[in-house]
Amino acid sequence: MAKLYFHYSTMNAGKSTALLQASHNYRERGMHTLLMTAQLDTRAGRGQIASRIGIAEPAETFAAGDDLFIRLKSLMEAEPCACIFLDEAQFLTESQVWQLARVVDDLDVPVMCYGLRVDFRGKLFPGSAALLALADEMREVRTICHCGRKATMVVRRGPDGRPLRDGEQVQIGGNATYVSLCRRHWREAMDTAAAHDEPSFPIG
Repeated sequence: MAKLYFHYSTMNAGKSTALLQASHNYRERGMHTLLMTAQLDTRAGRGQIASRIGIAEPAETFAAGDDLFIRLKSLMEAEPCACIFLDEAQFLTESQVWQLARVVDDLDVPVMCYGLRVDFRGKLFPGSAALLALADEMREVRTICHCGRKATMVVRRGPDGRPLRDGEQVQIGGNATYVSLCRRHWREAMDTAAAHDEPSFPIG
């Protein structure tokens, strides 16, 4: 029975590597897979899923206004596939997650989504929130904090190297500005950022 999967993690945990490896495993057994990624993510070029270790595959792209059920149904009518792999799942809308669930339920094709769980402010992405609610199975792709604990959070650093507390949720590229941390060290980083943001007043 097909399922909707959500493989989640923080930045630089190897999500795209895991996705490409899983797709390769299907193809190695003679089964076709369909790869998809967010249209707005052009770090490796439009319509590319690329890993930091140097492997990449071409992929279909999705935008916020796309009906993914109609789109995927049409693609699979042209070429049936054994599994759909979707990268940058945090950029899905809630409606699109429901559409992927419909692909699983009505077309009986497994959909494996890979993405971030929370942003640099510790807030859920809309797509990730919907996947946490609707996915049949969730799997964590783990990475570690500098202290050796499991990293579950991420900070975004400004030009001066200090952690940021505010800003747009979506920032494409600039992976070097992000650092994955455990919750304890993320809290400490946010406290430092808050202290830096507080105005100082002269005394006397």
